[in-house]
Amino acid sequence: MKFRIFIIAISLLLGWANAQELNCNLQINSDKIQGSNKSVFTTLQKSATEFLNNRRWTDLTYEENERIECNINIIINSVEGDSYSAEMVVQSRRPVYNSSYNTTLFNYRDLQLKFDYREFEPLEFNVSNINSNLTAILAFYAYMIIGYDMDSFSRLGGQPYFQIAESIVSQAQSSDWAGWRAFDKEKNRYDLISNIMDEAFKKYREFFYEYHRLGLDEMAINSTNGRAKIASGIPVLRDVYQARPATVIISTFLDAKTDELINIFKQGTAEEKNSVMEVLTTVNPAQTNRYEEIMRK
Repeated sequence: MKFRIFIIAISLLLGWANAQELNCNLQINSDKIQGSNKSVFTTLQKSATEFLNNRRWTDLTYEENERIECNINIIINSVEGDSYSAEMVVQSRRPVYNSSYNTTLFNYRDLQLKFDYREFEPLEFNVSNINSNLTAILAFYAYMIIGYDMDSFSRLGGQPYFQIAESIVSQAQSSDWAGWRAFDKEKNRYDLISNIMDEAFKKYREFFYEYHRLGLDEMAINSTNGRAKIASGIPVLRDVYQARPATVIISTFLDAKTDELINIFKQGTAEEKNSVMEVLTTVNPAQTNRYEEIMRK
């Protein structure tokens, strides 16, 4: 962890060339599709995995053991010729300092995956000339994963990578592909990156950094101080929710962190438990029964 933080800091200053950033386990689930010839799904899985893991997405330096661990699960719902309708679950994580624990940074379900693909077709991507919805989606989430990772290590450190993700969204809007426009279904890619880049959510992103670097990373050394730091910052979630109740950025955070928050604050003081419970049940009342676990001994 110390080495990783040092490398990120130096790389930001010097712009060194890098090894690949992602170590992504991508799976294609075609169980819903009838028929015996499923070689196209095997080919697609291999090509998409190589596209994510063998491409250099940034100018940063990553050692092999510093690559970002992530999972992508693509569930194919229907196929018509070369056109696919699917959904995707994207998750990323990073190690917590001085521990064997990995914390989930990003956990997002995208229900609006429609793309064309021919078996053995090369997956190519040019950020200034997007002509494939499939590679646009994969690239978008690659930059989201990197952005979230960097935000967890340095204050607003993911900004350059979120800006590229925003550029992908802007260009993809000129197509008729689903999931890229503000008026598409709820929790679309436009909403996700718009929340991240909105100045109104800057305090949330600063809390995201403090949660990880000053909270979780501190807990192996001093669990009381680390937990207190998280508790003191968590009211930001309520502030953002009250300003914009339908914001996707808060639901995405809670999708990643609910189990973790429960486990952290089970060990908290009475004051911490009450304060955190008030915030969590306000921003996510549907999970009140789960959050009540915090109050149990």
